[in-house]
Amino acid sequence: MASRCLPTLALALLLSVVARTVSAHELAENTLQPAWTFDPWIATPICVAGILYARGFLAIWRRSGRGRRVMLRRSICFWSGWLAIAGALISPLHWLGEHLFFAHMIEHEILMTIAAPMIVLARPVGLLLWGLPASLRRSTGRLMKANAIQITWRHLSAGLNATVLHGVVVWAWHAPVIFDAAVTNVILHRVQHFSFFFTAVLFWWAMCWRSNYGVATWHLIVTMLHTSALGALMALAPRALYFAQTRETQAWHLSPLEDQQLAGMIMWVPAGTVYAGAALAMVALWISVSGRRSDHVQPLRL
Repeated sequence: MASRCLPTLALALLLSVVARTVSAHELAENTLQPAWTFDPWIATPICVAGILYARGFLAIWRRSGRGRRVMLRRSICFWSGWLAIAGALISPLHWLGEHLFFAHMIEHEILMTIAAPMIVLARPVGLLLWGLPASLRRSTGRLMKANAIQITWRHLSAGLNATVLHGVVVWAWHAPVIFDAAVTNVILHRVQHFSFFFTAVLFWWAMCWRSNYGVATWHLIVTMLHTSALGALMALAPRALYFAQTRETQAWHLSPLEDQQLAGMIMWVPAGTVYAGAALAMVALWISVSGRRSDHVQPLRL
């Protein structure tokens, strides 16, 4: 019964999201009052993922015994990440990010340093699959086990590859011309958010589940250094570099340079602190297993 109702529920959700998108867009165009942003290309996947996870959780919970404690911990991680994604991309923070650079930076850092690691720690793929109708679950499972998919995932989520890919994406999108283009083009903006989140998931997956503690520490430190350097470049620049993103700052009693400096500081200090904290945690775990075979992958226990 639930599987038959799922397509109807998804269609109703999509129609409501489209209607809310129009009203939210009109509100944002005519006032500086914060508004919720219901972009169907963003809100629909978020809502569907939440529904699938909840259905999968309930299906497995009834069958699990001693594993319920692990399920609860992972569920807390998933919903923390899910709420972080929704807060970044649907809440008034997203609307504010379209007007102020520093709010836009907060949005991106939430995706990369809060939502992505929480989702990775949750390891939600199994429960998401169980949320699907049986026939679709089996076909999706077979697709995920295909050699091409497995090889691609293993290659992309290897420690060095994931670190380099994530770093390239972060630096490329923050090139002033490309960043301003994303601000003014809705399709590019969606691609920007997806690439930030997807490569961050690859990065954190590599750190948590594919690398030993020493290697993970090194990659976290490198990521902290290069993202902090990028933030420092923005914060210490003598003039504004991002014109489309900072064009409305006067309405908020900020100069374009001040808005850019705040954005740079957010990437430099708070985001850098997350990577530094994760690196210190890896060092602590590395020391705790120093008497054992530490040259192999040591996935986190959750």
